[in-house]
Amino acid sequence: MDGKLLARLGAVVFVAVAITATAIEMNRKEEAPEPWASGRANQTQADPLRDELIRCQELGEAGPRDTACLRAWAENRNRFLAPGARPAERLPEPPPAPRDNSASPIDRSNRPALGPAAPIAPPLLDEAR
Repeated sequence: MDGKLLARLGAVVFVAVAITATAIEMNRKEEAPEPWASGRANQTQADPLRDELIRCQELGEAGPRDTACLRAWAENRNRFLAPGARPAERLPEPPPAPRDNSASPIDRSNRPALGPAAPIAPPLLDEAR
């Protein structure tokens, strides 16, 4: 077979596959996407602080000037950051403190003192080139 004939045959096959794929894609029925639930409507318990925070979020730049928003943000910070605000079962246990430091497994008494680090010289360029 001649090279030109093989190239033309390959181009015809490629165009035929492209047209077939385009026709199949155009005949597909598009399914309507399901509406995305925001989760705000699914709340079972009413939380007035949450409602106030949502209202403050909708205010945009006027939120920091609204005293009710400032109070709501302070209450929200206290809810999570105040001492004792978190349940005790979720806090990790602190590691036990060592009782005697004299029985330390690391002996640092024979260690030499470290001085300042020496500057690293740049590599020399090969001048023979």
